[in-house]
Amino acid sequence: MQSSKTPDEMEAAFGQQLRGLRLRRNIDQRHLAEQAGVALNAVKNLENGRGATLTSLVKVLRSLGRADWLETLAPAVAISPMQILKAKKPRQRASKTKGASNV
Repeated sequence: MQSSKTPDEMEAAFGQQLRGLRLRRNIDQRHLAEQAGVALNAVKNLENGRGATLTSLVKVLRSLGRADWLETLAPAVAISPMQILKAKKPRQRASKTKGASNV
């Protein structure tokens, strides 16, 4: 399922969610930056949808108690033992073609 939003729109929406979370916790940007150990501009950039480093994002989300947001991006997938047994082994080499001579 693809989103009809552009990457810029998605970043802006994420920034709004981040800002809303911060405001609900009654924390100003400067305090959040200090608490997270990131620059104030990193918090501002995240909230304005202009991005920041992944490290800054992780630190900010952890400070807000929402590191679980990251786990929703790539949830752990449990593989059943039956799936492992049914999976084909990866090929180790190419098959010989009929009629080909060794060169």
